Amino acid sequence: MIKTFDVKTDNHDQMIDVTSKVEQWIKDEGVTDGVVIVSSKHTTAGLTVNENADPDVKTDMLRRFREVYPWEMAEDRHAEGNTAAHMKTSTVGHSQTLIIEDGNLVLGTWQGLYFCEFDGPRSRKFTAKILK
Repeated sequence: MIKTFDVKTDNHDQMIDVTSKVEQWIKDEGVTDGVVIVSSKHTTAGLTVNENADPDVKTDMLRRFREVYPWEMAEDRHAEGNTAAHMKTSTVGHSQTLIIEDGNLVLGTWQGLYFCEFDGPRSRKFTAKILK
């Protein structure tokens, strides 16, 4: 089973909780146990698992990424001017592998799956594949 999800981003950088989208698809497919691999189809947007209880975590993470990878650096040679977005994506990674048990994603109490936009706003996609 494989599915491509659409994500519309509204900001230059943002973290969008996509946990419920993936969980609903798992339920719709009737899968009770297995593994789901989720993968961004972009080099300037990634996926991460992180805290979903306090929205300040996302705010802080995005601020810290901007500090570590400033958008404009005179030394950058990439013609599109988005080297920082590529660096951020390489840091968080383009994919996540999650366990499915009893029809639910196995995540910690405070964890969620986030699509991380680093060069938006854009229309984006990520793909998920369930292995049973």
